[in-house]
Amino acid sequence: MKYLILIAISAMLLGQTSCSVFKKSANKSQSSTDTLTTESGLKYIIREKGNGIMPKNGATVKVHYIGRLTNDTIFDSSYKRNQPFSFVLGKGRVIKGWDEGIALLHEGDKATLIIPANLGYGARSTGNIPANSTLVFDIELLSVKNPIEVIPFDCTGKDTITTASGLKYIVVKKGSEKNPLAKAGEVVTVQYSGYFKDGLMFDSSVKRGQPIKFTLGQGQVIKGWDEGLQLMRSGDQFRLIIPYQLAYGENGRGKSIPPKSELTFDVELVYNQPEIKIEAYNTKGKDTITTASGLKMIPIKTTNLQSPKVGQTVTVHYSGYLTNGKMFDSSIRRDDPIKFEVGQHKVIPGWDEALLKMKKGEKYRLIIPANLAYGEKGAGNVIPPNATLIFDINLINFK
Repeated sequence: MKYLILIAISAMLLGQTSCSVFKKSANKSQSSTDTLTTESGLKYIIREKGNGIMPKNGATVKVHYIGRLTNDTIFDSSYKRNQPFSFVLGKGRVIKGWDEGIALLHEGDKATLIIPANLGYGARSTGNIPANSTLVFDIELLSVKNPIEVIPFDCTGKDTITTASGLKYIVVKKGSEKNPLAKAGEVVTVQYSGYFKDGLMFDSSVKRGQPIKFTLGQGQVIKGWDEGLQLMRSGDQFRLIIPYQLAYGENGRGKSIPPKSELTFDVELVYNQPEIKIEAYNTKGKDTITTASGLKMIPIKTTNLQSPKVGQTVTVHYSGYLTNGKMFDSSIRRDDPIKFEVGQHKVIPGWDEALLKMKKGEKYRLIIPANLAYGEKGAGNVIPPNATLIFDINLINFK
């Protein structure tokens, strides 16, 4: 069943109302109350004009509404729940009359949509909506967040340079020469869009509006990225053309990257943060606690505060080491603690076990055997198979 607002059908509100909830005002922004009809048969009236943008296909919109039958019986109201309704426009997540009608509005508009049955719920009844019902919705379009359009870099007339490894790159735009080159060990912030050889985009931080941050030269990304980004300065925009040997290899990556895929990335190095020196916890003279699972915990700092419970969201700073002392990851280096629901298998088993034993503000060194970490397979190029891992961990907070 297509869901509109009518999600909480059991809580539908019955009552009577006279005409629209939007009363005519003397405001100059008030539009005419002419009824307009589209080719599909949808009728709409702009009761009051807003001054915002119009939504595009794929926009995330937020609306308040009252839904009623033509006899003025109210069957649903977001106002009554004091909870606006959000959805992605044009993806069939609401009835056709909504997808079409809201696309005609501007952010801030108040309008009435008169939706014939073929654009609503058709010849079937839905809750308190009889079959073949024309539906009337008084709608206020509260906000519009249009999807970000990703435009591939224009490389026309630009030289392609090939490195000894087979990586190809094109300098699209240069930042300031005063900025230092990014170096291994630095935390970099990167915006990117990734494409297959046929031009199909498979991923984009630009589209998500969320750059990624990671430690360069530590195997946290594909080899072509680790190499290519060390050729860049903050503000640079490069196109990286990465052979499969420097990407996801002969096996590809799940269903998203086919085997032996050459990948193209339009990359902007937003910022490269100088390396933060991390000091490992000093465990000299500290007791080691071994749990029944084989997890070892060394208390560095203890408190008398509470411990988190299963399902609570914890905030954690950490640095991870192999048994040879090599650091493979650190949230401190990124200045970005991680948050997740503890006890919900969102992290390795050794972490879930340890954090449920720790109290807020405590610091521990964890020595995690392979069966409580990444097991026989390891993790990418970073964690070898059957690796015992060491974590210096700080439970900052939970809620």
